[in-house]
Amino acid sequence: MKLILAAVGRQKAGPETELLERYLDRARKAGRSLGFTSIEMIELVESRAKSTSERKDQEAEQLLKALPSNSFIIALDEHGKNLSSPDFARLLDRERSAGHGSIALVIGGPDGHGKALLQTARSKLALGSMTWPHQIARMLIAEQIYRAMTILTGHPYHRT
Repeated sequence: MKLILAAVGRQKAGPETELLERYLDRARKAGRSLGFTSIEMIELVESRAKSTSERKDQEAEQLLKALPSNSFIIALDEHGKNLSSPDFARLLDRERSAGHGSIALVIGGPDGHGKALLQTARSKLALGSMTWPHQIARMLIAEQIYRAMTILTGHPYHRT
């Protein structure tokens, strides 16, 4: 099974990107034994449309086209559920076991997700009630992916 982190906007070089890559690399290594064959990052260009709704719609269309058709889509959204790390690990494990070809965690542009993506998403996840810059949100979700892998393999990284 493939795990995809898809985001609108390009990540700039810097410490956030280095940490993002470090957690993705760790997650790739830890996930192999669980059947996660790859963990990849997809970055898409922000829409330049004048209106917010048009930007969100264009970005949602881009994201949906970039994802494999059989993906279990988890939209990172401020109105989503707040899950504990063990609950997030169970979500990934359950959907992996359900036989989806891929699980896609999707970060929208600065204006959020368009209706088409939110309607297609099978789950909506919040990273808390605070607003995070996109580069930090990517790093946070990458760390949680790695943490989920360690929880599922019984590695002591996650301490209760």
